[in-house]
Amino acid sequence: MAEPFLTRAAFAAILVALIAGSFASIKIASIRARMVTWWVLAAVLVAALAMGPPGVTVLFALISFLALREFLSLAPTRRADRPALLLAYAMVPVSYGVMAAGAYAVWLLVLPVYGFLLLPAILLLNGRTDQYLSAAGTIQWGLMATTFCIGHAALLVYVPADEAPAGGAGLLIFLLVVTALNDVFQFICGKLIGGPKITPTISPNKTWAGFLGGWALTGALILAIGPLYTGLGWGPVILLAVLLPPAGFVGDLTMSAIKRDMGVKDASNFLPGHGGVLDRVDSLAFTAPLTFHIFAYFASERF
Repeated sequence: MAEPFLTRAAFAAILVALIAGSFASIKIASIRARMVTWWVLAAVLVAALAMGPPGVTVLFALISFLALREFLSLAPTRRADRPALLLAYAMVPVSYGVMAAGAYAVWLLVLPVYGFLLLPAILLLNGRTDQYLSAAGTIQWGLMATTFCIGHAALLVYVPADEAPAGGAGLLIFLLVVTALNDVFQFICGKLIGGPKITPTISPNKTWAGFLGGWALTGALILAIGPLYTGLGWGPVILLAVLLPPAGFVGDLTMSAIKRDMGVKDASNFLPGHGGVLDRVDSLAFTAPLTFHIFAYFASERF
């Protein structure tokens, strides 16, 4: 009985937050565009969760594909790299297909091992050695961040219902909510308190106050709802509360550094008010593997 109740409670809380945000943004056009996008994203997530693991897998495969496309459109690649780029795109459905088949041990190897070996091999076909290492590293890093790392979020819905009080769906909602609120808390604390910048050359708006305040608030949230949604003991929940906020911060900062290197502010304009898909999943690429592996180590027999 706990599973449907906790999931409904999470949906209710998200709905209240969306309604409150919509009323607060009526007179602010830029925030209003953000809220419309949040409503669409929430509706898509609910529809995917209603279809169970297959729906979530398809949704995250699409997210990974779009994020990878944005990354590779920004990254400096050569015309001769096209076969390797096509292979990278093809490995997105392969990776999620293996996940859907339930072959977790194989999924762990597809991208980190075979993708790592195949992509440089394909690059050899063009016979060029200039920028070879740069091309291989760029494509591999993009594929790992947007597909393998993000894929850990989708993998949570395959957690058996008896291993988490809120089930796999509840685990995914928990991850998405705390990751998103971590960004929100850091932004609010930074705006309200201000103070010294952390990395002004990479992300000039990020301050120590925002980072530490977001860390404290997100950590408190994890301590409050983590045991309910994950079923983890206090030790793993405290570990998650300590590690997840800085992981999300580093993910955001890493993608900011990449975009600055490419000379752009946003990865694309795909999501009005938010930028691109890559801009929305930068923190998730770092928090999803962390959350999954802490849960898998301490609570799961399947993984």
